[in-house]
Amino acid sequence: MTQDFKGKVALVTGASRGIGHAIAAELARGGAAVTISSRKPDQIAAAADELRALVPDARVLAVPANTGSDEDRAEVVRRTVEEFGSLDVLVNNTGINPTYGPLVDADLAAVRKIFDVNVVGALGYVQLALKAWMAEHGGSIVNIASVAGLRSSGVISAYGASKAALIRLTEELAWQLGPGVRVNAVAPAVVKTKFAEMLYNADEDAVANRYPMKRLGAPEDVAQLVAFLASEQASWITGETVRVDGGMLATGSL
Repeated sequence: MTQDFKGKVALVTGASRGIGHAIAAELARGGAAVTISSRKPDQIAAAADELRALVPDARVLAVPANTGSDEDRAEVVRRTVEEFGSLDVLVNNTGINPTYGPLVDADLAAVRKIFDVNVVGALGYVQLALKAWMAEHGGSIVNIASVAGLRSSGVISAYGASKAALIRLTEELAWQLGPGVRVNAVAPAVVKTKFAEMLYNADEDAVANRYPMKRLGAPEDVAQLVAFLASEQASWITGETVRVDGGMLATGSL
């Protein structure tokens, strides 16, 4: 069921494709004006055109930005409030993972970059959203975490550690920002996106068969949950991390 976001303004980071793009589309279907951001200007402009085609009359602002940049984050929030007049929903979707394998062998520069974007960047957007609008008017924040932040994965261990930090950040912010601002997270398992394809492209059927639901996630599976958590229907939910994993963690493995 599409949630009602009429009169609301949402900012979705990392929204040029995949999960972020699906979240932006779901919020726009509910009537929200949506700002989308990602690093590459051509890709985010194309994503905005796709959203307008998917959702007739959608109000979409595309702002190229690097989530790891203080200046870029400030520009995204400034332009959002300037263009639409408020900022009611923030979705911290940006996530990077430039290193794989055991942490003892990890390039520390890459690990720093992962935490700077996935954790510090998310907190930076929260601080800016609060100053620009939410501290006075309230709002909802949803952070995109991962099941790798809930259970050790081995192969994406640095990424998982950053998502574990994002989950703790979610809980701390929920406690500190209530009652005016709710803060929740979602933790997807493997979703069929370009970002995650190295986790399944060698043998998708074999990977999918490990899940009780016998399929990988779709971006829309995550988007619908995010929209619910951001909506008034979830008005007494804050500080939660909700798994959307096809039952994977229920099997006791990852």
